[in-house]
Amino acid sequence: MMSSEFFTTWFLPGIWVTVQVTVYAAALGAAISFGIGLARGSRYWIVRFLAGTYFEVFRGMSALVLMFWMFFALPLFGWQLVPMWAGVSALGLTYGAYGSEIVRGSLAAVTPAQKEAGIALNFTRWQRLRLIELPQAWPEMVPPFNNLLIELLKGTALVSVITVADMTFAGSLLRLGTNETTPVYSLLLVLYFVLAFLITRGMRLLERRAKAGIGQLPEKSGGTTTRKLGARGESLQAGSQSAGGMG
Repeated sequence: MMSSEFFTTWFLPGIWVTVQVTVYAAALGAAISFGIGLARGSRYWIVRFLAGTYFEVFRGMSALVLMFWMFFALPLFGWQLVPMWAGVSALGLTYGAYGSEIVRGSLAAVTPAQKEAGIALNFTRWQRLRLIELPQAWPEMVPPFNNLLIELLKGTALVSVITVADMTFAGSLLRLGTNETTPVYSLLLVLYFVLAFLITRGMRLLERRAKAGIGQLPEKSGGTTTRKLGARGESLQAGSQSAGGMG
């Protein structure tokens, strides 16, 4: 049977390690997602080519094999990564490639009228991106990022194979010590579900705030949403109308 000593010695630290790996890999993946996603929409073909190459290469790689390569093969080139950072790097690079497609697709979905409004207001490319395109695209990014983050959480179980003491590694030790497979892995299923549920609740709150920031608020009754334009929305709408009039 699982003792309280084992739980406090291995399982609780294992949960904390899982949370750390998820947070660090998510931070790396987010940076890559936005960097590569924005680069894929660049006006320069070489930037688009390099970003597209990264996307295709890392999307087609196995995160587990990449993790093994970074942990066992990199030392042959003079780079030695501790197990945790090998796992974080492999997960962040892989899931960042998936996230870049979310960023690219969400930005491409912004209506041309919004972009034309920024041009009519004489905004620079960076100003249009920061003030118009990203605020409009961000609410559309949150739901798929939520799914990707949950997949990343479940993917952290892979780090146990390179001796990172996450909660899957702790569960494997407990199973070997007690030969109780069903209770151990049932507990792991519950723990992963709880962490995924907390992520989902947090991302839904973030989604509501993101939509409220651009004037999209859910109705009190019914499943549809209403669109209310705030000061920024009114200015963008005015700019869009002026752009249409100029055309």
